[in-house]
Amino acid sequence: MNELDFTLDVKSLSDDGVIEGIAAGYGDIDHGGDQMMPGAISASLEGKKSIPMLLFHDQKRPAGAWTEWRETPAGLHVKGRFAMDTDDGRYAHAHTKSGGLTGLSVGYRTLRQRFEQKARQLLQVALHEISLVTVPMHDRARVLSVKTLHDMQMRLAAGDRLETREMEELLKKSLGLSNAEAERAVRVNFAGQGVPADTANEDGSAFLRGLLA
Repeated sequence: MNELDFTLDVKSLSDDGVIEGIAAGYGDIDHGGDQMMPGAISASLEGKKSIPMLLFHDQKRPAGAWTEWRETPAGLHVKGRFAMDTDDGRYAHAHTKSGGLTGLSVGYRTLRQRFEQKARQLLQVALHEISLVTVPMHDRARVLSVKTLHDMQMRLAAGDRLETREMEELLKKSLGLSNAEAERAVRVNFAGQGVPADTANEDGSAFLRGLLA
């Protein structure tokens, strides 16, 4: 499955979890030279009642569902609702509202394409899901911004604990670990299997300092 990222253009976000905005902007060329063309997604949406709303393209982290969409000159306009009765739904809602999640990324399979100079124009794609991401990635190898890493470092240095999933996501996206490897690393190095909280936080701060070096 391929991914294409866009800045999250939120038109509205309510306290009860309804979100509305632009999911796929047309015309922009990403760092890999891909360009989503108008109408490329439409055919794959026919007959669908909903599109999965994920966090970071992680199928284990559904945050809600997109239930309405329409084509506009700017791109695909979508409306959905966070699953406010789940941890990931509340997490996604809170961090979107605070500005922590600033991008949308579409997961798709290419059905029809053409090449125009150096750009690969996507003429028809099969849309699988639309994820909320920390930043719209122009360089997918660097998923978390330096500011976000510094924020995590400061939280750990102050004695705060990151959520287990935050640390797992950091390891997966920054170091390329698998889900199982990241879970094991967090359990052994940070959750500690009995390691005192102060030691776990010191280890976490040192780890983040290494990433930022």
